Amino acid sequence: MTRLTVDDVYQHIRGVCFKTGPPGTVGAETEWLVVDAGDPAAHVPAERVRALMDGAGPPAGGSKVTYEPGGQLELSSAPYGTLDDLTASLGRDIAHVRDVLAPDGLALSGHGVDPVRVPRFQADHPRYACMRDYFCAGGFHDAGMAMMCSTASVQVNLDIGADDADAARRWRLVHALGPVLVAAFANSPLRAGRRTGMRSSRQGIWTELDPCRTLPVLRDGADGDPAEAWTRYALDAQVMLVHTPDDEWVPAPGMSFLEWLAKGEPGEDDLAYHLSTLFPPVRPRGWLELRMIDALPGPYWPVPVAVATALLDDPAASRAAEAAVEPVAHRWAQAACDGLSDPALARAARACFAATLDALPRLGASGLAPLVEEYAHRYVLQGRSPADDCPADDCPADDSPTRPMEDPT
Repeated sequence: MTRLTVDDVYQHIRGVCFKTGPPGTVGAETEWLVVDAGDPAAHVPAERVRALMDGAGPPAGGSKVTYEPGGQLELSSAPYGTLDDLTASLGRDIAHVRDVLAPDGLALSGHGVDPVRVPRFQADHPRYACMRDYFCAGGFHDAGMAMMCSTASVQVNLDIGADDADAARRWRLVHALGPVLVAAFANSPLRAGRRTGMRSSRQGIWTELDPCRTLPVLRDGADGDPAEAWTRYALDAQVMLVHTPDDEWVPAPGMSFLEWLAKGEPGEDDLAYHLSTLFPPVRPRGWLELRMIDALPGPYWPVPVAVATALLDDPAASRAAEAAVEPVAHRWAQAACDGLSDPALARAARACFAATLDALPRLGASGLAPLVEEYAHRYVLQGRSPADDCPADDCPADDSPTRPMEDPT
């Protein structure tokens, strides 16, 4: 096996993670909590869900069904050439899953964090056990368990860019847009039965968790080469686990990837897996993976997909978004805590939704405009997000007692 150098890492990231080409495709991943409709506080065994889905066969739209360590169900679409095609196909596949689960009394629930149940580790793959052990050893037990077992999101996948200059522009814009997306779609005010004081407790969990692999890549300014920035981030991050030649997954000793390189040990497969264990809000994977959006209630999952796509792919909407989000580009903490009650974030969100609605006809996605407009009127124009649908008198107070964290096994 050829041993890597720092330059090899940069070349891999340049050629694979930031491979450019004409923009024009969009994909999405929707994660869902699976609940027992008759007893939402009960944990649903992952084996029960998997047996139902395996028995029903794959969704007709071709979405890939996978499961997170706490039993959350994820549907990952193929890339599509239009927003309408994506949302129609993925929507049918989500409906298929609901139809499969419903006769057994199960339902999909859209929340950024499980509002009722404490984390329960249900994964059987050894790499997830290594991940759990890594977080525990690093002092991130509670946040790590919550991230793996209790969170859910809507992830939007968009092209890197037409060329290096366009990729750099899109990289800067999507990072600056991140706090607005957190705030506008915040939907996790509760965690394990208590209010957290945050609109997006999910974003708060990610912020608490191992900053070398979860903080935004672009933090110190908008200039520079995105591939170089991602290379530095990857080299500085701690190695989480190692996949041995004997097909075993073992916890890694405490070292950065750069330190591992200095030992002359990792190969290209090790690099590829290391990159998959990094979880910043924007992750380059040959496309831009937007990871900062909470899972949303039933019909609204296409809205952030439409907003992100319009603001990156439509030139006029991009210009409007660049101007709107520049004043709030670093307000990640305020977005998670305050959502759109923050006046600056609310102004930026209103401008972004207006630009989206203007752009959707040009993108051939007029069919999504009514849903985006409904969301804007219900939430954005009122300075609200879905988190604000939980009134204070109907939710446990911040000082309410909560059950202890479950044993991870």
